Amino acid sequence: MLLTRASTVTAGVAFTLGALLLVSGCKVSVNAAPAASAKTSAAAHHARETSARRKSPARKSPARKSPAHKSPAHKSPARAPKQADALIIEPSASFSPVYSVIDHARHSIDVTMYEFADTTAEGDLAAAAKRGVQVQVILDQREASENQAAYKYFGAHGIKVVWSSSAYQYTHQKTLIIDGSEAVIMTANLTSQYYATSRDFAVTDTSRSDVAAITAVFNADFAHRSVTPGDGADLVWSPTDSQGKLLGLINGATKSLRIYSEEMGDTVVENALIAAAKRGVDVQVCGENENGEYDSAYGRLAKAGVHISYYDSPSGFYIHGKVIEADFGTSHARAFIGSENFSSTSLNRNRELGLITSAPAILSAIASTFAGDFQRGTHWS
Repeated sequence: MLLTRASTVTAGVAFTLGALLLVSGCKVSVNAAPAASAKTSAAAHHARETSARRKSPARKSPARKSPAHKSPAHKSPARAPKQADALIIEPSASFSPVYSVIDHARHSIDVTMYEFADTTAEGDLAAAAKRGVQVQVILDQREASENQAAYKYFGAHGIKVVWSSSAYQYTHQKTLIIDGSEAVIMTANLTSQYYATSRDFAVTDTSRSDVAAITAVFNADFAHRSVTPGDGADLVWSPTDSQGKLLGLINGATKSLRIYSEEMGDTVVENALIAAAKRGVDVQVCGENENGEYDSAYGRLAKAGVHISYYDSPSGFYIHGKVIEADFGTSHARAFIGSENFSSTSLNRNRELGLITSAPAILSAIASTFAGDFQRGTHWS
């Protein structure tokens, strides 16, 4: 049975204008127009962020800034009261919310990250360690060519850092735990060169049961111990139960499904989408399809009545978020947000984390953002 919640996702910090969605009624402003270009090819991004089916060429790491350095755009706001049900939508937020939670940590920061190449975040973590915060980081070992510079930097700045456990094909999870009381669960890696062009999402979560479960898994993964993750109020773990929970969300839809998916490579999920369309559910998929990689899957889905909109520019807007929104506008609407892609590797062999929420404001913001992205993409005919 899928677990839902109404009020356990929280903000925790003052986010930049237009980046934060609050249940309290504040205006939601989303950067609707996709960015036109990126300094680094989005094709390289896709090559690395596909549940590791391909390896990207090594790239030179940017110079590290000292922990005390802050760019003009990165000023720590005063700590704000916690608000219920917050969603961060990228690229409009420029990851300022993530920097803010790091800057305001008082006791501990635990990070699990598939790829880490953000010098601002690295410097902030080092500054936190310098002021006495216990900082621990897990980086994916199979992506060592991308993570090596960050690994060395952390080790030289008082941060406990380990490579991921070999028990998982990839540790694809993207999570921060702050002071043992708040978790930031993201679809994005901390790789700053892709921030400007990637559609990504993050939620902040202060549900006690969620944070306790995420912390228990972090501690086991950090020590390379086996663990059976707890689901808290609404968590979705790979390889434990993600496929079953995502299928439950899809199979339970009665009106609509709105799906962001970077990948389309799991036949079981594809069959569930086809079955949903055939029973009259309005199914829309917004994803990537560079070089026709998913032509076969998209053709099969479209034949069954699934509506497809995709992006394929090697240097432009990129769908990196992993979201399933079911039955928006109904009393039983829910949405999944997390690191899991639609691939067998991601669902069954990786360490991944997401959650399912029924928070109305989060659902509304996802629906609005999806509508614009779907309209601007290339529609499958």
